[in-house]
Amino acid sequence: MSSPAPAGPAVTLDVERVVCRLAELGPQGARGFVIGGGDWPLRGFVVRAGERVYGYVNRCPHAGHPLNLLPDRFLTADGALILCSAHGAVFEKAAGTCLAGPCPGKSLTRVALEVRSGFVMLADEVDVAALTAEAFRGS
Repeated sequence: MSSPAPAGPAVTLDVERVVCRLAELGPQGARGFVIGGGDWPLRGFVVRAGERVYGYVNRCPHAGHPLNLLPDRFLTADGALILCSAHGAVFEKAAGTCLAGPCPGKSLTRVALEVRSGFVMLADEVDVAALTAEAFRGS
């Protein structure tokens, strides 16, 4: 009879910074998230492109409103680009740059993410309050 394999080092996760499980996104998925409390929490979304994940503040640089009209609907039908549902602007996943629509050349506000133990999380250096304030100043 064999003994169980030794457990690896314990992984500590700050659950306040967890966005979602990586498996919830699929290879080309997207998902909204809210982190923080009070009147102005960070409202963002994460998109996946293969093995990479990218995060952005859920705020259109053209009009200042959320990009999605329905929960977790941030992508074009083919999943290749980020879509602003209100005005039809499309953004590149990796850089958040507007490729077409009413805000060409403008970009979404990036949210630094990392993947740890199968969880997508805010990167340690992200200051939620400062990022939210920056996103609202930018429009």
